Amino acid sequence: MSPARRVQVLVASTAQGAALLAAALDAGLPGAAEERLLLVANTAAVPETTPAPDALPGFAPLRRRFDRVLSWNAVIRPLHPGAWVPRADDAPLWERQLRALWGLADAEVELAVEGVDAAPAQALARIFPDAPLDVYVTGAAAYGPTPGKLDPLLGTRVRRLLHPGLLPGLRPLLLTEFGVEARAVPAGALRAVLAEAARELPRPDVPEGCALLVGQDPDAPGALAADDEERLQTRMLRGLRELGRRAVVLAPHPATPEQRVRALRERAGELGVELTVPEGAPPPEVLCELLRPALVTGFPPGTLLTAGAVLGLPVARCGTDVPLGRMAPYENADRVPTVIADALLPDLEDPAAVGGRSLPDPGGHGGATGEETRTDLGGLVRAMAFCMWPQVHPELRGEAERFLAAHPEDRVRRHFPRRRLALLALPGALPPALAPVARSATVRRAARRARALGRRVRG
Repeated sequence: MSPARRVQVLVASTAQGAALLAAALDAGLPGAAEERLLLVANTAAVPETTPAPDALPGFAPLRRRFDRVLSWNAVIRPLHPGAWVPRADDAPLWERQLRALWGLADAEVELAVEGVDAAPAQALARIFPDAPLDVYVTGAAAYGPTPGKLDPLLGTRVRRLLHPGLLPGLRPLLLTEFGVEARAVPAGALRAVLAEAARELPRPDVPEGCALLVGQDPDAPGALAADDEERLQTRMLRGLRELGRRAVVLAPHPATPEQRVRALRERAGELGVELTVPEGAPPPEVLCELLRPALVTGFPPGTLLTAGAVLGLPVARCGTDVPLGRMAPYENADRVPTVIADALLPDLEDPAAVGGRSLPDPGGHGGATGEETRTDLGGLVRAMAFCMWPQVHPELRGEAERFLAAHPEDRVRRHFPRRRLALLALPGALPPALAPVARSATVRRAARRARALGRRVRG
């Protein structure tokens, strides 16, 4: 009896995801298969008004890596792909339907999904309960913790974590509680895919040495409101102007409303900056490879880190304190990537700090305080991972305590709210002046009595 054929279903909800999957296939990471299907999921808030990843400029060269390109939205319409997960009792019916619809018959299905804690990944994992999983991330989220306690029946199905390897000196934390192997997609393979996509785009009429400003995803959790986004982008334009960059290319997210783009154009004109917006909202990473800008700045930390680490371009952050201060809940998955950018990249509003390097050297200094080395960055990320999900990584408590005790007060206050530290009984919860009081045995005994009394009252 001949073995069943193997079919890989690779799911992409962003152009960046499709590019990373293409690079992973070029590097041979997902392994062999008789057929590869790219399943495109448009998870924008209003998919009908936002182009899907396979409709964006530069996607055409990626198609040759896949035997077929399918639409998840078309399969489950009118349900929303970003929210729908089938009921457990309905999953076998959906599996039979999809096997018939996609001509899978009795093939062995393997899944590659972006993240595993939300739809559409959880929907497909439930529909194909025997399918092994590869999980991939496109930015720096691999270095953060798994968002919450994942069902062990799902977590143990994950074979490997694919990520772009943006920080070679930093070990990914995502899914490590399940012993998942992390595999970095080679930077050369990813850059080759981006260069191939860039060759399909017409070059905008902008001078050499322009800057690239990357917009935020307005539908992302924790995205800034329109007014806050405009104020921060104005700061970015002003910072670019002070650096002598009067020609700026804007890379808005495909879901960005046109009125926001028009408002930023007007603001740029008032500041004396010529703002160019390419047609079709091509992915910013592809624009980076097409234009080779003199400087890249903007919102998504993953894009900035990719531009610096993979494409070797000068990058700078601006106003990262704004999203960090408003990011809720504290467990937001974008927190760790934003903190990494805040710690590692130079400040656009500090001209002396913005040099020609793409990223600091592994043993060099970061951008936030002038004293964070790559080793310190690992300690910072792991301490933050414990503060975000202590029930997922309880083994990190000791490391978090040592890091918080060893670093200055301004560092603790910048990334670790006192209330959070107090809740977890970590160093830095109290101002330094009160630390001797907190260490007093008498005070600790009184606190224990008060807690015991409170429990009896509540009971």
